[in-house]
Amino acid sequence: MIKTIVSSNLPVDELFRIRKNVLTNGSAQKRFCVVSGTHGDELEGQMVCYELGKIIGENMDLLNGSVEIYPALNPLGIDTIQRGIPNFDLDMNRIFPGDPQGSMAEQTAYLITEDLKGSNMVIDIHSSNLFLREQPQVRINVLNEKELVPFAEKLNIDFIWVHDAATVLEATLAHSLNSTGTPCLVVEMGVGQRINHGMCRQLEKGIFQLMFDMGIWKKSPDEMDIFNEVESHKAMLCKGDTVEFLNAEKSGIFLTEKKAGENIHKGELIGEIVSPLEGKIISTVLAPCDGYLFTIRAYPVVYEGSLMARIFKQ
Repeated sequence: MIKTIVSSNLPVDELFRIRKNVLTNGSAQKRFCVVSGTHGDELEGQMVCYELGKIIGENMDLLNGSVEIYPALNPLGIDTIQRGIPNFDLDMNRIFPGDPQGSMAEQTAYLITEDLKGSNMVIDIHSSNLFLREQPQVRINVLNEKELVPFAEKLNIDFIWVHDAATVLEATLAHSLNSTGTPCLVVEMGVGQRINHGMCRQLEKGIFQLMFDMGIWKKSPDEMDIFNEVESHKAMLCKGDTVEFLNAEKSGIFLTEKKAGENIHKGELIGEIVSPLEGKIISTVLAPCDGYLFTIRAYPVVYEGSLMARIFKQ
């Protein structure tokens, strides 16, 4: 069933809407929500939402509860391939929990938050931006570590990054929900404006595993033919200051053969920053430690200070 949770008139005889697909069978006490499209240039969630709706819709007898799918929290951003909300100059994930008396964007954030409250679980799917490529990961506020890590470990992702409280922005959807007792996991994967099919299917298998463990889905994904060729992953858990950030020392073009998901050793070549004009290498980027490369630069143009990679120190 398609339901509208936000509806507002736009200036020139058009309608702004945010809708969700509600799939219900069995228990009325179990509610599992999947949201995406908060940033208009992050598209992996579109495939995940499509396939979840398709699989569940074709197997309603296996559902024991309500699964609610919100593919586009920022539909104007998706329509125009813009990260934020067009014309408002706003990052939507910086205005939660919203304000019922505020601007259209703030009212929208408020209505989304209120609609999601009380769910047994919310999965908030993000891609990286256009500049970075990320391995599938869950990011968790250290204040919610005890409650959320056991859920994250079921999601079939590669990496769980527990952030210090000081680095977590309070105006995000996840923080707003977690602070009111509605558990929310933030998934990051892939790169902006693209869809990585393998990563999407990896997460889909994890979502069905989590729903199975929560009693919302009646069959393990290992017993579902659609996931026969999708590998199972055991997530690495990263806490505190165990992440090394590699920032560009020079401006230029960053060339690398490395892929996110590789294990690397101290002193290993990560890439080179080159000058196309002079035909010279102007900076050599070496791994400062042994570890797991979970973020790598996708957009090759860098300025001094640009983030090129993140390494989980091991």
